[in-house]
Amino acid sequence: MSKPERRIEWLIWGGLFMVIATVLLASLLSLLRYRTALAQPLPILAEVADFRLTNQHDQVFTLANLRGQVWVADIIFTRCAGPCPRMTRQMKELQDALPATSRARLVTLTTDPVFDTPQVLRLYGERFGAKPERWTFLTGSKDEIAKLATSSLKLTAIEKTPAERENPEDLFIHSTIFVVVDKKGRLRGIFESSGDGIDPQRVKAQILSSVKRLELES
Repeated sequence: MSKPERRIEWLIWGGLFMVIATVLLASLLSLLRYRTALAQPLPILAEVADFRLTNQHDQVFTLANLRGQVWVADIIFTRCAGPCPRMTRQMKELQDALPATSRARLVTLTTDPVFDTPQVLRLYGERFGAKPERWTFLTGSKDEIAKLATSSLKLTAIEKTPAERENPEDLFIHSTIFVVVDKKGRLRGIFESSGDGIDPQRVKAQILSSVKRLELES
């Protein structure tokens, strides 16, 4: 091999080495940033005030029932023909993805307590494969639901006027977020579940990661 050929070969190998080194460095920096993010505790966004509602088994349910457990919550109504079925399917995916050893709970509030009685919520949960020991559906007075949803969990629920409704089931405007609450009843995470640029699988992974981190907290 002539000197010019050897020089070209060394230049090629040198360039290849630089590309590999750059990729490895970028991967290392990304890993370090990820570990740094995990080392930081999730922020405390709000304190969840005590509440008194009724679950799908027609039993009184309060914040005390969730003390010592991490929980994920959303708000829907069973007559909803819009985002609610999709959100419920997403919650079902979370239920299925949680490890058997996890004590985390899932909580779904209704914006429509007049129609969504405990029996209606129980049947709705059964239709979507909800495990009652893991997933609780809550109804009650409008005031009590509003206090928990908007004041504590930062979930939006606004009833539409008859003039605003596009069909008989178009009753409410409500948020499509999922929230995560820690063992001490503190709001620690808010995750949008739909919309432009939202990847549901990525959101699911973020929620599960948050639950796992909070379950490790004392």
